[in-house]
Amino acid sequence: MKKKLLLYVLPLTLFLHFGIVSAELIVLQARGGGLKVGQSVSATKKIVLKEGERVTLIGPDGKSIKLRGPFDDVPVKDGGKGTDPKKALAALIATRDARTSSVGVVRSGTADVNTPDPAAIDITRGGPRCLDEGAKPEFWRPDATNEQPFVMYPIDRSWRADLLWEKGQSRMTMPDLSKFDGVTTVLVNIDQQEFVISFSVIPKSVKDPFILTAWLLEKGCVQQANALLRTIASNQTPPTEPIPVN
Repeated sequence: MKKKLLLYVLPLTLFLHFGIVSAELIVLQARGGGLKVGQSVSATKKIVLKEGERVTLIGPDGKSIKLRGPFDDVPVKDGGKGTDPKKALAALIATRDARTSSVGVVRSGTADVNTPDPAAIDITRGGPRCLDEGAKPEFWRPDATNEQPFVMYPIDRSWRADLLWEKGQSRMTMPDLSKFDGVTTVLVNIDQQEFVISFSVIPKSVKDPFILTAWLLEKGCVQQANALLRTIASNQTPPTEPIPVN
C-alpha cells in the first residue's frame, strides 16, 4: 500500500485546493446487477437491479451509497458535481469516530495505536487489516526496543512460520511463503498472546484517497484509515484541525 499511498499524496494538495473530484464510484459490495466488487462505475450511468439484488457503492465524497432492487436509475442524482474535500474529510472523520466506538474495535485496542502509514500492518493486536491486491503484508510493531520472536499460523494450523523481530526493527515484509498465498486469516502468537488477523484485499481500481479511506473504514481497517486521514488532513490548504485519534 505504500507505493499506492505515494501516488495519492503527490497530487493531493492540488486535488484539495481546486476541489476536483472524479464522478466515478467504486463497488464495495454487489449481489446482482452485473456488478463486481472493486469495479468502477460512472455516477451518471444507470444501474438496473432486480428484486432482491443489492449493491453498495463508495462515492468520491467517501460516503457509501446502498441500492436495492427493484432499481433503474443513476446511482447519484448530482453525480456530475464536484465534492467539497473539507466536507468529505469531515464526513470520513465522523464515520471513523462511529466505527472506533464499536465493541470490537474497543476490545482490540486498534484505535489507540497510530501506525506510521496505511501500509503498516500492526501484528501486536487482532482485527481486520487491508492489503493491496497482489501485495505482501508489511508487518509493523509499535515498540522496536527489543528482539522479539513471533509465530504465524493459518486458522487450520496446517503450517507454521517462525519469525523474528531484530532489535530496532519495526517493519518486516512477509517472507516468501507459498503457503501464505490465498490465506485470508492468520493467527499470530507474540509475547505468549495469540491474535486473529484477517486480510481484506483492496482492488487496484481503488485509487482516490477519499474512496480508499471509506473502503478501509467499511472493511474495519481503522488503524490504516486513521493513517490515511492524517495524510489527507496534513495536505489540506489551509491546514485543518488535527484529527483526534480517540
